[in-house]
Amino acid sequence: MDKIIIPGGESTTLCRLLNETSISKEIKKAGKQGKPIFGTCAGLITLAKKGGKKVDKANQKLLGLMDISVDRNAFGRQKKSFETNLDLSFLKKPFPGVFIRAPVITDVGKNVSILGKHQNKIIACQQHNLLATAFHPELVEDNRVYDYFLSI
Repeated sequence: MDKIIIPGGESTTLCRLLNETSISKEIKKAGKQGKPIFGTCAGLITLAKKGGKKVDKANQKLLGLMDISVDRNAFGRQKKSFETNLDLSFLKKPFPGVFIRAPVITDVGKNVSILGKHQNKIIACQQHNLLATAFHPELVEDNRVYDYFLSI
């Protein structure tokens, strides 16, 4: 495979299954070899080096590929889900972002580029071959975020 997408979903279950099936080893190996990896929502959480209190409480084993810290459900529970137009640095026009129990990136390392914020919270970033968004680009008909990922 040339590229990997780690989708949204329930991050505790996702991390558990990645580690139980040893897929996590293969993803880490691919990331370290420079293969492009894109994590959306829960996928963003799995890529992070550090999680917040909720990640620690759930005893999640993160992949640790991106030099970022994350906080789960930062915009609230399921009923607080929302859609909004986002200004992303790699796009000329706003992108329709869908946030469902979305995480935020609370800290980035020196090799991480911030690609977008919402309410002054980091919601998109890139570290070399690794791309992460707190929103769900798969839930809209706009393919520009995927086009950007495919260009990596």
